[in-house]
This record gives sequence, structure tokens and C-alpha cells, in this order.
Amino acid sequence: MKKRQKKNGGSPMDPLRQSPSRSSSRASSPRTLPCEMLGYVGIEAVLDQLKIKAMKMGFEFNIMVVGQSGLGKSTMVNTLFKSKMWKSTMPGLGVPTPQTLQLQSVTHVIEESGVKLKLTVTDTPGFGDQINNDKCWDPILGYINEQYEHYLQEEILITRQRHIPDTRVHCCVYFVPPTGHWLRPLDIEFLQRLCRTVNVVPVIARADSLTIEEREAFRHRIQENLKTHGIEVYPQKCFDEDINDKILNSKIRDFEYSSLCYTERIPFAVVGADREHIVNGRCVLGRKTKWGIIEVENMAHCEFPLLRDLLIRSHLQDLKDITHNVHYENYRIFRLNESHVLPRGPGWVNLAPAPASVPAPAGPQANPSPPKVGGWAKDNSDEEC
Repeated sequence: MKKRQKKNGGSPMDPLRQSPSRSSSRASSPRTLPCEMLGYVGIEAVLDQLKIKAMKMGFEFNIMVVGQSGLGKSTMVNTLFKSKMWKSTMPGLGVPTPQTLQLQSVTHVIEESGVKLKLTVTDTPGFGDQINNDKCWDPILGYINEQYEHYLQEEILITRQRHIPDTRVHCCVYFVPPTGHWLRPLDIEFLQRLCRTVNVVPVIARADSLTIEEREAFRHRIQENLKTHGIEVYPQKCFDEDINDKILNSKIRDFEYSSLCYTERIPFAVVGADREHIVNGRCVLGRKTKWGIIEVENMAHCEFPLLRDLLIRSHLQDLKDITHNVHYENYRIFRLNESHVLPRGPGWVNLAPAPASVPAPAGPQANPSPPKVGGWAKDNSDEEC
């Protein structure tokens, strides 16, 4: 999916994410007229060139999973990529509960049909497991911002690497415990801060512990919580640029509840399993119970196929584009406005305003006090995402 000049456009409350007006963007650009071609030129071959180059370089994707212990985060990651990405540990079996939140990352290279994917998964053991969970989200937000800072430090060097390693978190899957009630205050406080920093995909973990009626009621309550507290989850409607994006994202967001109405799918109700079973002569991934086998990839049993399609098959590149063009761009603007506090290292570029004796360059940098990004300047959970 091609992205995206509109990525810097967002909610009308945030001036840094607004797209320029149509009149201002087209005033100085010459009119482009269609040209009638007299024969075959071969412009379409550029697609093959891009494919060959992309296949040679491979792709990077960084995902973070957040939730309490015992919600099946490790199993879900293994199910998504059909490989042993992470070893599952059952709580209470000789494994002590972490006293503080600890972030753990593991990187694997997955190859399928000649396409290489460098996948980094970051787990957050200890999140929400303590009696006092005050500000337990600080290490997570600090890690996400730290990856933005590493990328920025490489980007502003005079002599840059040809390919800057991308360790930025492209997506955070937030596991909601299947209580059947509402989002907890911890969930709301954390999601309000998280959605301004990274793409958030909430899921109802261990959905097989709820009946279908309980699951739908719980989903509806979560959606009410998200709207009430201004929590924007991926994919945001403000990023639907054309009718194709709208149709694709509508398949993810909505489904036909009856012949006359549609309801929202997000958050997805998912079940993870990394063991195969034989069902009617077919080998399927699922969880075996005394009542039968819960098939992970069966839409009648859970919505794992929708989560897999969103993260891998249809929106993987879109997640990376929004991370670069929206979340990282907001961080970059804020840090460059505060460039006098950046550490001076090898290849340092002085980004401070030019002295009076030197004429300042034309454009946005000529403004000595450009606006700051409110989400980065201070932590205010009442602001819009």
C-alpha cells in the first residue's frame, strides 16, 4: 500500500498533524497534463526493479505485546508467525513473578517464498502484576521513545548509514483480560498515553473463556470505554485516504451483525494455540478441551484470522508507514525544536537557530519558536490522542 503524505494529517485538534490546505499546496505547483504515448516505453518495469531490490534487502517489523501474565501473549506470537518465537511459561510453576516490569526482546529472521522478514518481538513481563501498578507504563513508553531517539540520532548525522536500522515499535498488541465487565482504570490510563506514541491494536485475550453473548457484550463495553476516553486504536478512520483504503479498513473494523445493521469488530476476540490436532481429517491449530477442539483459524470459534490479516497480510506496510510518518514525525519535531539539549556526538549537526549575523534559511526553520507537540511536551491524559 502506497503511503502517504496525509499521514502527517490527523485530528483537527493537533496543528502538527493537519494536512496543508488544497489552495496552499497547489498555488505554486505547475499544472500536470496527461501525455498521450505513441508506443510502449516500459515504465511498468520499475515495479519489477522495486520488487527485486526489496527482496534483496528484506523487511523489518517490530511488534510489542503488552498484558498481564497468563493471557497467552507468547502463545499468540507463536501462532501468528507459526514458529517458536517465544517460549511460553506457565505462571506459578516455579517461575517467580517479576517484582518490576522488565522488557525482553527477541529477534528472528523468517523466510517464506524467498521473502525475508526480520521480526523483533518485545514482551513486557510484570506489567499489571503488582499490587501497586502506579506508573507501571513508564518503562514501556520510555522504551518506545528510546527507539525513536536512536533512529533520530542516526538520521541527523552528516555521514549516515546507507540503511538505518529500524528498531522502532511498529505495532503494540494490548491484551485485555476477559473479565466480561469494563476496561480497568489501569487499561484506560495506559491506553490514553500509548495511542499517542504507537499504533495500538487491542485484543480480548483467552476469548474461549467467554460465551458468544458475553463476548459481544464485553466488546461493546470496551468500545464505549475507548470512545468515552478518546482512545484511538488502529486503523484510525482519519487515515482512510481513498475509497480503497476505506473498503479495506471497513472489512477489519466492521462486520454484519444482522441483515440491517453493522457492528464494530475491534477489539478482536482471539485464542492462541501452537499445537496441531486432527479434525475431520484435517490438521488444524487449536486448543483441545473435553468439549472439543477450539480451532484458532476458524472464524466461527474466534477472530484470530482477522488479527493475523491485519498485522501481516494486509496492513504490515501501513503500520510501518504510520509509525514513520505520524508517530516518529511527532517525536522528531519535538526533539528538533529542543535541539539545544541533544547530545553532541561525532558528526553532530547544529540545529539551533542561526545567529543574527548569518541570514536564517527560508521556510519553517526560520521561526525561532516553532510549536511543540503537546503529547511529547508533557504527559496529560486529558488531551486527545
